[in-house]
Amino acid sequence: MNKLIPLNKENLAKFEGSLPIPSYDLSKRHAGIVHIGVGAFHRAHQAYYCHQLLSQPDSMEWALTGVGLMEYDRKTYQALTSQDGLYTLTIQSPDGSSHTELIGSICEMLLAVETPEVVLDKMADPNTKVISMTITEGGYNFDPNTGIFNHDDPSVSDDIKNPATPKTFFGYIAEALRRRRDRGAGPVTILSCDNVQHNGDVAKMVIKAFCHKQDPSILEWIEDHVSFPNSMVDRITPKISSDTIQYVQDQYGIEDAVPVNCEPFIQWIIEDNFINGRPQLESVEVQFVDDVTPYEEMKLRLLNAGHSVVGITGAIHGYPTIDRCIADDVISNYLRAYLDREASPVLTPVDGIDVEEYIETLIERFGNANIKDSAARICSESSAKLPKFLLPTIQKNLKGGGAIELGTLIIAAWCYYHDKGVDEQGNPLEIIDEMAEQLAIQAKKTTDDPLSFLRQPEIFGDLVDDQRFSDVYERLIKKIYEQGDIIKVMASCLKQ
Repeated sequence: MNKLIPLNKENLAKFEGSLPIPSYDLSKRHAGIVHIGVGAFHRAHQAYYCHQLLSQPDSMEWALTGVGLMEYDRKTYQALTSQDGLYTLTIQSPDGSSHTELIGSICEMLLAVETPEVVLDKMADPNTKVISMTITEGGYNFDPNTGIFNHDDPSVSDDIKNPATPKTFFGYIAEALRRRRDRGAGPVTILSCDNVQHNGDVAKMVIKAFCHKQDPSILEWIEDHVSFPNSMVDRITPKISSDTIQYVQDQYGIEDAVPVNCEPFIQWIIEDNFINGRPQLESVEVQFVDDVTPYEEMKLRLLNAGHSVVGITGAIHGYPTIDRCIADDVISNYLRAYLDREASPVLTPVDGIDVEEYIETLIERFGNANIKDSAARICSESSAKLPKFLLPTIQKNLKGGGAIELGTLIIAAWCYYHDKGVDEQGNPLEIIDEMAEQLAIQAKKTTDDPLSFLRQPEIFGDLVDDQRFSDVYERLIKKIYEQGDIIKVMASCLKQ
């Protein structure tokens, strides 16, 4: 086997001809965007869009500075730093074909736990026009039922008391905004790229709630000098695996520690609310709109909820990946029935979108056998996801008299998932959730109290008090525990 070539700027020309490399001069990039959370999704989505944009005339100011806030970001930081921000992106199509290219939109990587002052000064730099983030659904630290920010979180409390030495996202943003104000660095746009409905509004709420406790004097400046556009993002992107690393080595002889693979589908819809200039991303097919609400609702209620429907039930049965779940006719038919009977009837109409066609495309995307998106990844942090993805559909149908059986079964299955901790084949489930311990405690009380799992108001609000919902839930949870076969239970629900 030929010796692998390390991926960096010095070796870039060696890859020309074997795969597409950046068409722009890397030395002329300028980072107008600081992005927090440089995970696989960011690199398959926002960084990919910016890479395309840099190939356009007069766009070199819209490269990215990537920031890892936590110690667990060190591996990605070290890899991308050694690779001069370069990485490979492989797009895997359902027909088995693939396309790989080198992405060069990340100018530099910073690690906050190592150089906090450098990170803060970069955020406060007048040349930084946008601070964006992918910090996951659970990273906003608020109760989805009450909308109240959790000031009592230990890390948040520490940052409130020690503004000059932040540790959390909130602390870094607050200190950076304070420095921008004090230095006259100009306005800035905070752009959330997370799967949170009204993510810009939520980002504004939590940042202002944090600042209200820490330094209320900054609030008026934020109101006048910071914008928070809502956005909707979409591209299925699995975690980096050894297979992805091996593929790039075997096919191209490239030593890339953090390659990304993803599906062909990509979408980014943003409210055109940028306070200090913005990248002309419409030239690379990003859609700017006045109101992102119907688009994000459609995505959250269909795609994200659909992922949970498939992932939770498939994981219980023992399927390791989403494509394997969809290959099971019962699961795919159940997903289709849920989307048709319960989710789509309560959606706000979306101009220019054929919902039937969107659902067909969604199921095809889930079934892409070349993506191998793990069921465990989809199930991770469900305590933050389901209140945003699934529960609103149930609540709307309860209010309007619509069907709730299929969605309610997923909540019951989620309880079973946390109670048993193993799949139906006896293999341990990879449970990743900040609330995992509490969820397991409540789930394990189910045999004595069938509604125990619902008695978590921070997740379910007062849903347990709805007689229609609790009756359906109790019937389904008993059926799951009695049969011990999630596929059979799903099949019986489909017949009703």
